[in-house]
Amino acid sequence: MAPLRILISNDDGVFAGGIRTLAAAAAQRGHQVTVVCPDQERSATGHGLTLQTPIRAERADELFAEGITAWACSGTPSDCVKLALFSLLDQWPDLVLSGINHGPNLGTDVLYSGTVSAAMEGTIEGLPALAVSSADFQWRQFEPAAALALDVAEMLLASGWPQGSLLNLNVPALPPERIGALRWCRTAVRRYTDQFDKRIDPRGRTYYWLAGEVANDLEATAAGPGEWPTDVAHVAEGGASLTPLQPELFWRGDAIALPPCESLRPSRKLD
Repeated sequence: MAPLRILISNDDGVFAGGIRTLAAAAAQRGHQVTVVCPDQERSATGHGLTLQTPIRAERADELFAEGITAWACSGTPSDCVKLALFSLLDQWPDLVLSGINHGPNLGTDVLYSGTVSAAMEGTIEGLPALAVSSADFQWRQFEPAAALALDVAEMLLASGWPQGSLLNLNVPALPPERIGALRWCRTAVRRYTDQFDKRIDPRGRTYYWLAGEVANDLEATAAGPGEWPTDVAHVAEGGASLTPLQPELFWRGDAIALPPCESLRPSRKLD
């Protein structure tokens, strides 16, 4: 494959091991790599944009392998990709990668994920984009996930990227020889219990800390081909999940289930 221009971002910040491993692996394959990522951790920021304060970007090449151009940005992950595309890059990339996230992005967590949102920003602009996550918050051996992400991206670019799709890759926290099959997966439903911990600060004022435990609802109906496993279940069994996502959130139910709009407004008599 001819060298690609690759833009890489994340939500764990410029000092995260995952993004440095992914960038180095891409550069080792001969690709032209530019990193534009947050200057500090901004996990779970979703698709937020910075509108009320200026966005600053500083070069951070010294944090990455030789030959990689890097910027640390004061904004969100989505800000980073927008800034790269419309201000920092001389040419748009052939591919947008986001990650490697320090922890999974499975099920409905993709709605909150800054990692997924950074990649989605590329999809919105018509670019092939892939988000990649290591499915354990403590795991720090990112090389297998980097290799798999690049293999998947290169093969799909050669054969034809699914039009309008962001691909969300989750890799189990296992040595490479123990990682199971790569499968197309549906997005499972994830919920959390005891989400807020109420506390008192030293001055006697109440504050809340978002916490909680994940509760996967594997019985909930998941959209997509029925023969596909859910991402949560497949990763739990040691496999790598690949889930196609898209920016469009339009409902896909049966229109017959919706009442006519005329019935939703009270009738009013004219005076």
